[in-house]
Amino acid sequence: MASSAYRNGGVPRGALRAQPSGSNGRQSSSFKSRLAPSSSPGSAVRRSSPASLGGGGGGSFKNQDGVPGRVRVAIRLRPRNAEEMSADADFADCVELQPELKRLKLRKNNWDSDTYEFDEVLTEYASQKRVYEVVAKPVVESVLDGYNGTVMAYGQTGTGKTFTLGRLGEEDTADRGIMVRSMEDILVNVSPDTDSISVSYLQLYMEYIQDLLDPSNDNIHIVEDPKTGDVSLPGATHVEINDQQSFLELLRIGEAHRIAANTKLNTESSRSHALLMVHVKRLVTGGEDAPSIENGNSSHFIKPSKPLVRKSKLVIVDLAGSERIHKSGSEGHMLEEAKSINLSLSALGKCINALAENSSHVPVRDSKLTRLLRDSFGGTARTSLVVTIGPSPRHRGETTSTILFGQRAMKVENMLRIKEEFDYKSLSRKLEIQVDKLVAENERLQKDFEDEVERINLEAQNRISEVERNFADALEKEKLKCQMEYMESIKELEEKMVSNQRKHNRDGFFDDKHIEEGLASSVEEASDIKRQLNDEISRRKALEEEVNNLKSRLARCLQPKENGGGEVLRLHKDLEDEVCEKKRLEEEVIMLRSQLLQMTLDTDQPRYLDRGAYRDSFNGLNPLTSQDQNPHYRSNGNRQKASAATLSEQVGLQKILSLLESDDANVRIHAVKVVANLAAEEVNQERIVEAGGLTSLLMLLRRYEDETVRRVAAGAIANLAMNEANQELIMVQGGISLLSMTASNAEDPQTLRMVAGAIANLCGNDKLQQKLRTEGGIRALLGTVRCGHPDVLSQVARGIANFAKCESRLATQGIRTGRSFLIEDGALPWIVHNANDEAAPIRRHIELALCHLAQHEVNAKDMVSGGALWELVRISRDCSREDIRNLACKTLNSSQIFRAELRRLRVEY
Repeated sequence: MASSAYRNGGVPRGALRAQPSGSNGRQSSSFKSRLAPSSSPGSAVRRSSPASLGGGGGGSFKNQDGVPGRVRVAIRLRPRNAEEMSADADFADCVELQPELKRLKLRKNNWDSDTYEFDEVLTEYASQKRVYEVVAKPVVESVLDGYNGTVMAYGQTGTGKTFTLGRLGEEDTADRGIMVRSMEDILVNVSPDTDSISVSYLQLYMEYIQDLLDPSNDNIHIVEDPKTGDVSLPGATHVEINDQQSFLELLRIGEAHRIAANTKLNTESSRSHALLMVHVKRLVTGGEDAPSIENGNSSHFIKPSKPLVRKSKLVIVDLAGSERIHKSGSEGHMLEEAKSINLSLSALGKCINALAENSSHVPVRDSKLTRLLRDSFGGTARTSLVVTIGPSPRHRGETTSTILFGQRAMKVENMLRIKEEFDYKSLSRKLEIQVDKLVAENERLQKDFEDEVERINLEAQNRISEVERNFADALEKEKLKCQMEYMESIKELEEKMVSNQRKHNRDGFFDDKHIEEGLASSVEEASDIKRQLNDEISRRKALEEEVNNLKSRLARCLQPKENGGGEVLRLHKDLEDEVCEKKRLEEEVIMLRSQLLQMTLDTDQPRYLDRGAYRDSFNGLNPLTSQDQNPHYRSNGNRQKASAATLSEQVGLQKILSLLESDDANVRIHAVKVVANLAAEEVNQERIVEAGGLTSLLMLLRRYEDETVRRVAAGAIANLAMNEANQELIMVQGGISLLSMTASNAEDPQTLRMVAGAIANLCGNDKLQQKLRTEGGIRALLGTVRCGHPDVLSQVARGIANFAKCESRLATQGIRTGRSFLIEDGALPWIVHNANDEAAPIRRHIELALCHLAQHEVNAKDMVSGGALWELVRISRDCSREDIRNLACKTLNSSQIFRAELRRLRVEY
């Protein structure tokens, strides 16, 4: 529109006065609503109910013909636009507003003016909200009560009619017009369950009624009810409205299809009359529901309520502006449009004149506009008219014509009626629902009776079955208890044998005398072993000298002599016997040294060994041993490593590795312990691998079923697996298959801990992900959790965290795609179950694993369905480590699936 934006402000609110003009069209007298003559009760389908009107002296009226109500007229002044500010700068406005008196003065010249009174006078500073409250809100309230209502804007082109009615307020919500604000109030006051709202949006262009919501429907016919005279448009599009946003979208569509043009008076002059029709259906309850009282007792019989439907219609009309051809500059087709607009407005003015003068004939059929507005002027609708004028003295003639139109409209009286219909369909549906409920209740009671009989028949069987299950469970528990007691007894005996200590007394203190005797016996035993070792060394030296003598004798005998062949064969045989004897003595020497090493450690720390739990005879497995927390065990392990290194230097690594294949079980066990202790030092790992130690350790896992050998060998492999180069060698030589086989066969928690630690170290290598999964490494790692030992669970959690971290890194680099191998192998349920474990190491590793898994979007759906999302939310809030907490928050924010699920569940994180 060419008019400038309206500013907030306006006159103080007050009671609206309905004052039609007098005989001269200038002064007004007070108006009071008149009571229509009473009549007999109407039909059961349509009736009237009382209404309170804002025009004139209001009151309650209850009759079948309706309630009288005058057309209310408000006048609104548009502020000067930029063109008027420059062209009319030296001239005063042609009108003077007196809003507190509801008056308007129209200046004829500098000394003379005419005064007019209206129901409301709105200055150029009146806000859109103020305009709505005084013009349209009473009509909207009547529509909600069941009456028809009309709000119409009339005035010269460019005076702000479309701004007043159809402004959407997209840039500034304060600019919302009457259409938008009316729908807001209607939506607030209706119930979406029982009420309905439908909207039609039309334009009258060149005497053709066109559908703004369906431009192809450009010639809609008017249909009149021959009995009631009601006007309807059956060909118009009706759109159900449920929310304000859909209504705004409908208005945008309609405004886009409405015809407008650029004239000298208005850059966006509407070339058609726009009609917005809002149909409201509201469900009300008729009749009295209160119980009757007879003889002081309340009766339980209640009259059934009769549902009623009130049908009302709100029509908002944005008339095209009247214009004079010589001022607007219309020509060609625009001239024809202007003629059609002026003819329809002239027909409307004639009808209003006839109604104001109580003429016996009202020419409503002269134009389609008057036929459409038949109910608004002189009909059954409550009507409010806002006439818009401009301040420019150049358009005094058009302003005068607009004011006189409003004065005549104030004389028109309507007879308001409510249209109510009994909703027999709704009543029928309610009765059908009640019948269905009673039938369903009967069927439910019958089914309950049958179920109760069946329950009684099955109860005895269930009790018998329960007793049998309880007996079987109790028997199984007793069996397991006996097995556990047996295992604990065996373990206690082993601890006593390893520690070589006597039982402590009831108060938990050692008897000093027994300790001294134990120390003395241990020292004596160590001395005997030392003496035996010295004797063996002496014998070895003697044998070496004898071997040297035999070698020299053999060399002399090899010289060609007659009849010397027999002597040579004898010497060869003696030499082979000596070599075998030497090998046997060397094995005995190594075994004795190992025993001496063990006895020396036992005698050094007898007290700690007696009080500690059962430990392995070696402590060289750095990533796996839990004894590192105890200073005694740490120092003890360091002494064993040093002793093992000394033994390796004295005997030779190759010799020790060769003893791994010894037929003597004791020699084999001591040799693998020495290798395990050597493997705990990084400096020895390369030597062990180069000497074939890794192959020998894997051979022990494959060949022997001795629990001690497998446990220590797995620990040594775990130590070697800390080196990346060794990890690839372990995989190439089939190490993961052997570890998986050992994990499935072992029952000892310490053996499972060693195996889990070895697999966990392999899980940290990016290059081995696919092969590790293919050869069953992940399933083997998860299989070790069956023992439930905390140390085993800690190693499993560490391996899963390493594997998830590698997968996340590969996915970030674009190398790895698809779901996580951990999820495919079924690790997610265990991860979620143990995510909040009491043990800090287990919990920390699993929290890291969850964060790394969640960084890959393809895993998000599985994690949501598996319950991992809740754990991520908990980690982001409650994790004690800040880095893990921040990683969880970052992961939740980066995943669209997680964000959508949290929004759906209304969870804040």
